[in-house]
Amino acid sequence: MIHEVDELLEKLVKRDALNGSQVELEFDAPTKDWVARRNGPTVDLYLYDIREDLQRRVPAWEDARGVDGKVAARQLPPRRFKLSYLVTAWTQRPEDEHRLLSALLSAFIRNPMIKAEDLEGALAEPDLPVYIDVGQPPSQDRSLADVWSALGGELKPSLDVVVTAPIMIKRDAPFGPPVLTVPTLGVASTAGPTEVVRGRGRRMVAATEKVVEQDELLPTSAVVGDPKKRTPGIAIRVRGLRSR
Repeated sequence: MIHEVDELLEKLVKRDALNGSQVELEFDAPTKDWVARRNGPTVDLYLYDIREDLQRRVPAWEDARGVDGKVAARQLPPRRFKLSYLVTAWTQRPEDEHRLLSALLSAFIRNPMIKAEDLEGALAEPDLPVYIDVGQPPSQDRSLADVWSALGGELKPSLDVVVTAPIMIKRDAPFGPPVLTVPTLGVASTAGPTEVVRGRGRRMVAATEKVVEQDELLPTSAVVGDPKKRTPGIAIRVRGLRSR
């Protein structure tokens, strides 16, 4: 998933920011040695942090249904991760760097969300969009100054771009066969008629029919009625008391 996010950003930057120019695009860490080797205008997208987006996590399993509407699989929902990029421009003059950063900022702002139908490869598999945030306040446990210190370089104008992308978890759980019958519930009393409910239909039976104790299960044949209209299932009969 990470390399496909790299490809997505590369495509977006070349199309909406560089506009066919001769500016190079790199994903290396902008260390002092790397900067010393630059001999032309370069845009660098350095991936420096990967964290899960816990606010979008779904803890429950999801049912995948076939064309007939029946459950065909039970699987873990996609997980979403935030990929943070340090985006910098490297030229001989600060004015040119600022122009590149302005074009990059406009490109990211115009594409805050990449729809699922516009994605390719593993990014399209979860059928979820990819979100792009730029210039947001940093988290409390890190700052861009700390990133530059870790790289051993001097603080430089840059863009903090965070891409939130989904990833599928290839793990399934067992599931049972579909339930094709409706439950049958009968409530009987010592006197008066008994109402039997099957799904949404109701019918009245005589009080002299068999009444069973609570929690006793009977096959459907134990429910008095037209044998031709009986359906497979379980009939539950509960003894009740007539109100006085």
